[in-house]
Amino acid sequence: MIEVVLDTETTGLKVSEGHRIVEIGCIELKDLIPTKNKFHCYLNPERKVSEDAFKVHGYTDEFLSKQKKFVDIVEEFLKFIKGKRLVIHNAEFDLSHLNNELMLLGNKKISEEIVDTLQIARQKFPGSGTSLDALCKKYNIDNSRREKHNAVIDCELLSKVYINLLDQKEPTLDLAVESTLNNEISKDLNIKYFNKIIKPTEKEIKMHKDFLKKEIKKNFF
Repeated sequence: MIEVVLDTETTGLKVSEGHRIVEIGCIELKDLIPTKNKFHCYLNPERKVSEDAFKVHGYTDEFLSKQKKFVDIVEEFLKFIKGKRLVIHNAEFDLSHLNNELMLLGNKKISEEIVDTLQIARQKFPGSGTSLDALCKKYNIDNSRREKHNAVIDCELLSKVYINLLDQKEPTLDLAVESTLNNEISKDLNIKYFNKIIKPTEKEIKMHKDFLKKEIKKNFF
């Protein structure tokens, strides 16, 4: 099963107030194990970042003004996610911004299957904190590098949270792969994992697929 863990950062909360996307991060999973396929970009939102958003991700107007615009990456992005299940934490937020960007270019909305880990977490832990940081703490996932929100780091953390939310034993994640980021970004983020990947057997893969079908049906239908 091919899935894409996806996250965005924006200039502010509401599309209705004209806010735009400033970063997209995607990590591809095959049967819950990260592949070498990633998608990442910073974007020029063609407007100023709100003070609240700047406090969250720290991307300055000057830095973003030098980046590509959404129109420049839209084809590559849509190709990357095409036909894959999207795993998003608080999907309503990210999808509203992504669909707005697509609408501005006259494109159709995203039609891929969506798994909202926020909704799964709320059903699994009613009354408890369900933010990404809270879930990392609950599952003893090291999020010490998350001093600011960053789409790639957040996808990396969410991929681990997702596995735990499905009550699956977390496979060893090897994210020390060829990154699609440029050398400067890779150096700044220092995203390195050196654990060996444990590949599941065909029987385990079949059991996992059957479990996911039941879990998605139980939670969303």
